[in-house]
Amino acid sequence: MSTACSILIPAHNEVGYIEPCLEALLASEWIGAAVEVIVMANGCTDRTVAVAHSFEGRFSDKGWPLMVLDLEKGGKMGALNAGDNIAQHGARVYVDADVVVSAPLLAQLVAVLDAPEPRYASGNPVVRASGSAFTRVYARFWASLPFCTHGVPGFGVFAVNSAARTRWGEFPDIISDDTFVRLSFRPEERYRVAASYDWPMIEGAGPLIRVRRRQDIGVAEVKERFPAIWANHDPVPEDAPPMWRRALRDPLGFGAFAMVALAVRMPHRAQDRWARGR
Repeated sequence: MSTACSILIPAHNEVGYIEPCLEALLASEWIGAAVEVIVMANGCTDRTVAVAHSFEGRFSDKGWPLMVLDLEKGGKMGALNAGDNIAQHGARVYVDADVVVSAPLLAQLVAVLDAPEPRYASGNPVVRASGSAFTRVYARFWASLPFCTHGVPGFGVFAVNSAARTRWGEFPDIISDDTFVRLSFRPEERYRVAASYDWPMIEGAGPLIRVRRRQDIGVAEVKERFPAIWANHDPVPEDAPPMWRRALRDPLGFGAFAMVALAVRMPHRAQDRWARGR
């Protein structure tokens, strides 16, 4: 295996989240090639920058140089572009700052990316909800949807090799970067490795509704602005249980899921398109 990679982590006010994210990267298994880590702190008003800097020595000891960008302007797309502009390696692994990767994930991703043809890859997402009871039942049902259980959803973590990264130039000014990148590849170009990563579900009904509304807007935005890639959606898997069967198996989870879905469609005051649940 010889694929060197750059790990890019956009971060906005992530104290309390970026620490376990970076700890997990430090615990990652040996990849067998050069690795660099870039934290793109953008518009932070907390100690995200200082916390990220505090990990530099330990990453140096691992042989993975860590660079921390302190970007005055907030915004995930600008942060991703800033990281891409200085990344040294063609293969890129994009990791949200609140994600915790399992030890074998990076090595498995890099192994899949070690190919001349364009490849997109991600792992098995484990949706975590540790706060409100509502979020726990919602997350349980959401994780059973075919989007999560089949294909390569890529939310929170996605990776591309050098050939794949030529599919787009700079990240466009959109909400849903993961949807845009995933649909830039045909289903047969997308690979799901066995290793997992933890992805936190937003806590509380109100924040869930705001974030779900933002996600829906982001997906619609990709469909409207980039119709050529829309056909790259995964087909509905034949073995996926229908919604009614999943509802019977988990009526509480379905109730929470349906409530959020209905609330998203109700009239509401305009919200910041970058609204976050925390």
